[in-house]
Amino acid sequence: MSSTPISKDILEALTKYTASLKNKVSLVLQTGEHSKRAELASFLNQICGVSEKLLFLERDFKKGARSPLTFFLESNEGLNGISFSGIPSGHEFNSLILAILHSGGSEIKLDQSIKDMLSNVKEELRFETVVSLSCHNCPDVVQALNQFSIISPKISNEMIDGGLYPDLMKERDIQGVPCVYLNGEVFASGKSDIAKLVSKLEELYPYLKPRLSKSLPLQDVAIVGGGPAGISAAIYIARKGLSVALIAEKIGGQVKETMGIENLISVSNTTGDKLTVDMKSHLSDYDVTLKEHLRVTDLRQGAIKKITLSSGEIIEAKTLIIATGAKWRELGVPGEKENIGNGVAYCPHCDGPFFKGKDVAVIGGGNSGIEAALDLSGIVKKVTVLEFMPDLKADKILIDQAEKKDNIQILSNVQTKKILSTDSRVTGLEYKNRTTNKISLINLDGVFIQIGLIPNSQFMKDVIKLNKHGEIIINEHGETSEEGIFACGDVTTVPFKQIIISMGEGAKAALSASDYLMKYSPKDVAV
Repeated sequence: MSSTPISKDILEALTKYTASLKNKVSLVLQTGEHSKRAELASFLNQICGVSEKLLFLERDFKKGARSPLTFFLESNEGLNGISFSGIPSGHEFNSLILAILHSGGSEIKLDQSIKDMLSNVKEELRFETVVSLSCHNCPDVVQALNQFSIISPKISNEMIDGGLYPDLMKERDIQGVPCVYLNGEVFASGKSDIAKLVSKLEELYPYLKPRLSKSLPLQDVAIVGGGPAGISAAIYIARKGLSVALIAEKIGGQVKETMGIENLISVSNTTGDKLTVDMKSHLSDYDVTLKEHLRVTDLRQGAIKKITLSSGEIIEAKTLIIATGAKWRELGVPGEKENIGNGVAYCPHCDGPFFKGKDVAVIGGGNSGIEAALDLSGIVKKVTVLEFMPDLKADKILIDQAEKKDNIQILSNVQTKKILSTDSRVTGLEYKNRTTNKISLINLDGVFIQIGLIPNSQFMKDVIKLNKHGEIIINEHGETSEEGIFACGDVTTVPFKQIIISMGEGAKAALSASDYLMKYSPKDVAV
């Protein structure tokens, strides 16, 4: 999206999407003067032109609006708590369209336990979500909080385009997005999802924590994890005619954050977002009970596995498949966690634009690190790559490209010791030359950490055997150290963490669980 008219193809698509609106929805723009207000008014008018149930209005909200670039969503029952300060184009265009559809009566597909929790909110919760229109993680947070706002009359959410409010960015010293404020205080920074947002609310307001209850009949298989391995396992189990529940904090896992995918055989080119949508669509073809946006908080081993969810629900199953994948590995040095969102970042695509013309460092000389350096080199003044080992681990073609860039400096055989900051803003980085032990300082404004992934296995450490890297130890059948518990994908000891391998491992674990269930004897089950 841009200042030019919305394309005919997009308008035709919107016409189809909005045909199912049950209620009228008004986009109500604050009156006033602003250099970009005419552009925003035209943008909203074009959207409202696709349906008779969409209206564009202008109103003076007195002190209730941030600026003349703020507009609110209003349905049959009045304002629903959703507002946008800025022109929601780029990645946030989908956030606006989803907000319109949900305001117009489309079903909000959240687990009922989450809806019940949000409906119990007693306090006024005013969220402000500061975004960049180029950030592909920001819409997840905006869309989640918009849904919360529709479910609960006590909750509101305002999307703020940081690029249009430089004074706000300076006043709050925001250096990374998404940055979420709750009632004026920092609530969350960096990428997040519905499960994490719900957990934070429960921490702040303990009365929202649910009571324990059994929600499903005994399942043949429970699967934890909604990435390629978990979805593959669920489909294979369902095709066997077995009952299966899939528990996932988010469908797609790490895949959802992958920009381009060109090595999934038979699919020449796709994106993480599209593959996630395709996997979820395929999953919906089968009778799988999906418990999305929920975490496992407790697990009891035995003839029947008892899994407690963050919703308070207890799921009992004869077998269990762990497919929880991996997450970004943290550096673990002073100044890292303290400065996340204030100069320390993990996503160059999201936060790179905030460092335009500045000096940054990339920690890690593997493919992800060198790719990040190349991406950033077109935005920032200088990129310094720091690699712990004597040689870079990235592919030669990437190294060759990086060495040709005048503004990329590569330091190998060095150890990052500390990230420095002043007044909550990154100012430099200390590193040690591993040959001479000399400590050096780099003055910079941002640090991007790209040192690989760590298995999401900690919740299983007291249940099954892990190796020294935290990976779940499995045999060639996907079996773990405990009977009836299987594992697959990036969380396991299987080498080469690839999408296609994870899918195959998920299928294998499902087939192994199915074979196990053929020999499963109810008389062995303690009632």
